[in-house]
Amino acid sequence: MIAVTSLLDQSHSDRVTELTEHLDRKFGLSEVKLTPYPHLTLLTAEIPDMEELQEYLEQTSRETEPFTIRTTGLGIFPGEKPVIYIPVLRTPPLNQLHTRLHRDISEMSSEMGVYYNPNMWLPHISLALGDTSPDVLGPVLTFLFSYNFNWEINLDNLTILQKCGDFYLKEDEYRFGRKELTV
Repeated sequence: MIAVTSLLDQSHSDRVTELTEHLDRKFGLSEVKLTPYPHLTLLTAEIPDMEELQEYLEQTSRETEPFTIRTTGLGIFPGEKPVIYIPVLRTPPLNQLHTRLHRDISEMSSEMGVYYNPNMWLPHISLALGDTSPDVLGPVLTFLFSYNFNWEINLDNLTILQKCGDFYLKEDEYRFGRKELTV
């Protein structure tokens, strides 16, 4: 299973990394770092022909101009191991990109991650997952309440993250709006 993501710009990547380091030191929450790149996941899929996906993402990235996303507050996906995240507001540019990717990649996929269907997708930036518990939720949220999560982030890439052992590592990155050189 691969993830098609957008890595965060350097400033916001540094902010998220700083927060996850604090959560690790203060509460022992480190599993979010199994994906060492702060990112927004657009979808997950099982892709039999990676070359087809790579060509598609390269073309799509060339046709996509960078745009701004906005975040606000904190969110929680409940469960035995709750996920703590920063919600990303859905805007027309983000929805258009996501819908296009989901539609086209589902044609080349043998399986799509169910939570990334355009009708169910809740875009977010994960801060803690996998090693959380309901008991730690209160103290972690109390700690995070002192931070401001009203951010504007420039999205300028599509990036494939591939599972390698326990980690999700960067396979390929495609920059938005790359123009061909003309002579």
